[in-house]
Amino acid sequence: MNTGAQSDSRFEDDANRYAAYLETTEGRLRSDVAFANLQEFLPPAPAIASLLALDLGCGTGAAGIRLGRLGAHVTLLDSSPAMLGLAERTIAQAGLWDKITVVHGDAGRLTDLPERSFDIILCHHVLEFAGDPAAVLRGVQRAMRDSSSILSLVVRNQAGEVLKAALQTGDLAAAEHSLTADCAQESLYGGNVRLFTPEALDGMLKDASLTTAARRGVRVIADYLPARISRTAEYDRIFALECKLGRRPEFFGIARYLHYLCRGS
Repeated sequence: MNTGAQSDSRFEDDANRYAAYLETTEGRLRSDVAFANLQEFLPPAPAIASLLALDLGCGTGAAGIRLGRLGAHVTLLDSSPAMLGLAERTIAQAGLWDKITVVHGDAGRLTDLPERSFDIILCHHVLEFAGDPAAVLRGVQRAMRDSSSILSLVVRNQAGEVLKAALQTGDLAAAEHSLTADCAQESLYGGNVRLFTPEALDGMLKDASLTTAARRGVRVIADYLPARISRTAEYDRIFALECKLGRRPEFFGIARYLHYLCRGS
């Protein structure tokens, strides 16, 4: 999900690695739980056909294509031609070219898109890599049609990095460091990724005139389950439990990812 602000070309040079990650249990849970959260705020199938959606930093386009399958008209935007190429193949396989438009562009510069045009905007795992996250959110607010529009925003949680270091590897020094760290090293490509706290994100959303309708945690416990639990055989049970935990405020703050559902002004 290249935003265009990256100084490296990790998503362009090896887009297939990210596509493969989405097929892992961790990748599937991240995507499936977030989409289940979003569906709470979508109208029934007949009404969704009239809505316009924008998937910022869409990567392989998996989330946006899901919206297209539900009937929405979707614009996929990414600055990585390799990622967009993967998205185009999936669109063709799904027979959704009448529903989906692919745009090469930068999530940090949305002025080229029509103002007040979109009913649904996905911004999943984009702010972590953006040079100016606040500018992205201001652009999102400008692109939302009105106060009924919904923004689905997913970012990496600072507290999740603390628990990852402590529980997965027993690295207490890394856990302590993550308590105040602004960035972490992501494991897929090895580059830096920005970390967020609910407090910081609340402030950024307020400054962008975006109102939070709901907060959900994504991947609260799945990363720390004992090896004896089969991630494949027990996937449905893990998914259902993750959805329940993510909706409870006491678990939201410790999830690996923070999911915000927001309204425009």
